[in-house]
Amino acid sequence: MSNNPRTALAVAGLSLGTALNPLNSSMIAVALVVLRADFGLDVAAVTWVVTSFYLASAAGQPVMGRLADRFGPRRMFMLGMGLVAITCALAPLAPNFALLCVARAVMALGTATAYPSAVVMVGALAHQAKVDAARPLGRLQMANTSAAAVGPVVGGLLVGFVGWQSLFLVNVPLALAALLIVRKAAPADQVREHGSVAQLLRDSDIPGIAGFIGALLLVMMAALNVAPDYRWEMLGAGTVLAALFAWRELRFAKPFLDLRLLGRNRPLMLVYLAFAVFSSVYYFVFFGLPQLLQEAGGYGPGVVGLLMLPLAGMSVVATPWAVSAMGRFGVRRVLLAGVVLLTAVAALMWLLTGTLAIPIVVILTALMGIPYGTVSIASNQGMFVSTRPQDRGVAAGIYQTCRYVGAITATVMIGVFASGGVHQDSWMRMVLAMLVLCAVTFGISVFWRQQKA
Repeated sequence: MSNNPRTALAVAGLSLGTALNPLNSSMIAVALVVLRADFGLDVAAVTWVVTSFYLASAAGQPVMGRLADRFGPRRMFMLGMGLVAITCALAPLAPNFALLCVARAVMALGTATAYPSAVVMVGALAHQAKVDAARPLGRLQMANTSAAAVGPVVGGLLVGFVGWQSLFLVNVPLALAALLIVRKAAPADQVREHGSVAQLLRDSDIPGIAGFIGALLLVMMAALNVAPDYRWEMLGAGTVLAALFAWRELRFAKPFLDLRLLGRNRPLMLVYLAFAVFSSVYYFVFFGLPQLLQEAGGYGPGVVGLLMLPLAGMSVVATPWAVSAMGRFGVRRVLLAGVVLLTAVAALMWLLTGTLAIPIVVILTALMGIPYGTVSIASNQGMFVSTRPQDRGVAAGIYQTCRYVGAITATVMIGVFASGGVHQDSWMRMVLAMLVLCAVTFGISVFWRQQKA
């Protein structure tokens, strides 16, 4: 991306760090059966190793982004990678499953520092390399996409040949490599906040952060139905806590989330909303299609993992094209083109109600990768240009949380449409839902205009 090897090395280190969150969110899926046997768990209990990571990531991203804005992205990135390395080195020694879930949550917080910190650093790196910020953002996007897609394949190999402990240990050298590369090649943090510990804590809006995390966790846990007997109680408590959080943030001098500024920033709000709805379409395919292939097609997990790889491959190919197209046609046109293509591919998914032949599946997953890469990088760039530089950390964190909102929406809707199993009849209902969500995404994207916040 630049003739400056130091800049290219810094982007590589940031990309490696940002890849750890999606990698660990996906490769653990292949270890659930082994973990059940080793710890004597039932199906409901073992899913907490996934849920703990999910919840900590969604809640932690905006918080880590705000800390990066306040105290420096390079510092926060290295702190997060150090936390990942230490946690993953100790996690295999966990004497019980509860501590293993705690380790997964701590690891999620560590990896959650990477993406928002990287987005904050992108501006300085792009200026240093004399390129548009969309280019390093594209590298980060490719790292995220590739890691999520190859996670099940990598996880299967590690669990099969070494054991579930290797899913933690593999992160140690990766996190340390990202830490050392960024420490060596990334530009030093600019002067941020100083003062006594008491003053920094007083200005950190700890009650606001706690309210945000609590409200988000309660609502997400209700949506995921992690405690069926208390689902509505958690939803009610989360709603009340969210209202209290908003009340405080509107009155605090230095809020964790400046809701007034966020409310006035229409382009940023539209990006968030469009990305959340778009993500629900993508996760319909990412979560629903593997179940369809296994339950209705009779394919094994290894084959299904390979059939999903074209999605990642084509999204990686599409991302640099989209970056180039944004430079020529603008972010909005590329975003709208990507959503139109997404709608066309979602409609083609109807073919799977008649056949699950491998060539058809490969073609469709590859086609889905093109709009996924295009819309993702266009949304990412839309978020970047709609945010003040001093707020890009927390903005990137909220952006990532929107991804989790979309994933949870898709998970809940799959449960509704496929309550009797994922087969070709229920897949037809999912395709109809995807088309409706595509139309909503297009309608939101039409109103977005590129402008500085």
